[in-house]
Amino acid sequence: MSEWEAGLDDEEAGAVMRTVVRQLKLWRESAGLTQAEFGAAIGYGEELVSSVERGRRIPRPEYLDRADDVLDAGGKIAALKQDVTEVRYPKKVRDLKKLEAGATELCAYNNSVIHGLLQTEEYARAVLSARRPPFNADQLDQQVSARVARQDIVNDPSAQAVFSFVQCESTLRRPIGGKMVMRGQLERLLDASAFHNVDLQVLPLSREENSGLDGPFRLLRLGDGTAVGHVEVAHISRVIAEPKEVQLLDIQYGIIRAQALSPRESKALIEKVLGET
Repeated sequence: MSEWEAGLDDEEAGAVMRTVVRQLKLWRESAGLTQAEFGAAIGYGEELVSSVERGRRIPRPEYLDRADDVLDAGGKIAALKQDVTEVRYPKKVRDLKKLEAGATELCAYNNSVIHGLLQTEEYARAVLSARRPPFNADQLDQQVSARVARQDIVNDPSAQAVFSFVQCESTLRRPIGGKMVMRGQLERLLDASAFHNVDLQVLPLSREENSGLDGPFRLLRLGDGTAVGHVEVAHISRVIAEPKEVQLLDIQYGIIRAQALSPRESKALIEKVLGET
């Protein structure tokens, strides 16, 4: 499956694409252009135009930009780019992004890799490339783009949400992607640790007590006062809404934070590991 075809496997994506396809076809027909003529005008083949209009492929942003110019749509077609970009991502990624965007506080512990919201693009690519069975080239690009797009909520200096990350020291020392990729990743962690709304802590390998040995998880407090948990293992992504289960995660995370170094001590350890890398 190509990158363009990705995202058409769920109801939400299908509804968006039916609207986009209808608009594209109406504008083309109103201009009196055949698919072949329209394709030639925007620099694509007739077969591709046909695939887009049948809803079999998701048009790239540049396709919509060129269509807007050729059809003199005054920005109406180009405005569809954001919706189209969203549905190109897998449904579970879109759902997770919505959940994160609605959180007033996000707490996350990870002992396998650097948390996705803090990953550099190069590190994310290396992590996702290790998946088995592997993604094909288009799927890999799609997954990396989706992960990087989720980071807007952390990178936005005006963000109101607060973030707490605890990383096991092993994730700082595991050379995913090689030396230069890890150096860039460690530098990214130092940058993020300076954000006013981010607390970044490291749980040292020297600690005799570690309440996070059973794996990564996150806890999200939502705008309506409720909280949910989220765990992801192998190919399974699960949102936890049962209050008692969420409470257990909350207690566990509090203990993990207490076992970890303070944010200042954690920054010093990251700088030390960076110097050794």
